[in-house]
Amino acid sequence: MRYFVYLAYDGTNYHGWQIQPNGSSVQEELMKALSTLMRREVEVVGAGRTDAGVHASLMVAHFDSEKEWDVVLLADKLNRLLPPDISVYKVVPVKADAHARFDATYRTYKYYVTGAKNPFGRFYKCRLFGAPLDFERMNEAAQVLFDYTDFTSFSKLHTDVKTNNCRIMAARWEKTADEEWVFTIQADRFLRNMVRAIVGTLFEVGRGKLTVEGFRKIIEQKDRCKAGTSAPGHALFLVDIGYPDDLFLI
Repeated sequence: MRYFVYLAYDGTNYHGWQIQPNGSSVQEELMKALSTLMRREVEVVGAGRTDAGVHASLMVAHFDSEKEWDVVLLADKLNRLLPPDISVYKVVPVKADAHARFDATYRTYKYYVTGAKNPFGRFYKCRLFGAPLDFERMNEAAQVLFDYTDFTSFSKLHTDVKTNNCRIMAARWEKTADEEWVFTIQADRFLRNMVRAIVGTLFEVGRGKLTVEGFRKIIEQKDRCKAGTSAPGHALFLVDIGYPDDLFLI
């Protein structure tokens, strides 16, 4: 049987989702917990990769089991084995060919920005210094993203993907009740480092160092070196992943 695991994690102490040769990862922790329960090696496939320090309020992964599980009991057992900064919401049976990564129809990320010093938010929000950013202008630039599908300019160099094409479904900055700002971006897929590179380049627009047309030109140049510095990873959250309803058995 194949199962989807819905989980959340604080990425502060991890080198990202994917297993690394010289650092701890969320994928490794989940695989260890499943392997302990099933008393065999269990492979886990995630819906995507998150970079070092990036968080997920919702990540999805799949694994296979020779036996059928009580999914409520399995989720409880996993939570007992996993470290405190990783939590399983639920385990769901899916079709045998369902794939956490390839069947996902969209992913949604949020990036949190603040101008205030907050000892409780320092691990989860990007504190900006200096003059306030022009978020209205940044939203103008964000709308440019809908005009393109090739985002080579915002991709980490030398990755193994076959295409740099993505379909942007949402991209906007919104002010919160706490006078902070959140950038929400949704697409059918994301490239390595893509969201952080977009946010970092939008910061340049907000500081008046880059025009909206300049932002457009960066996309068209398809050159990562032309875009801005990647925004820090600790303020980025993967918050949602969508799948077709017919993948699920219940």
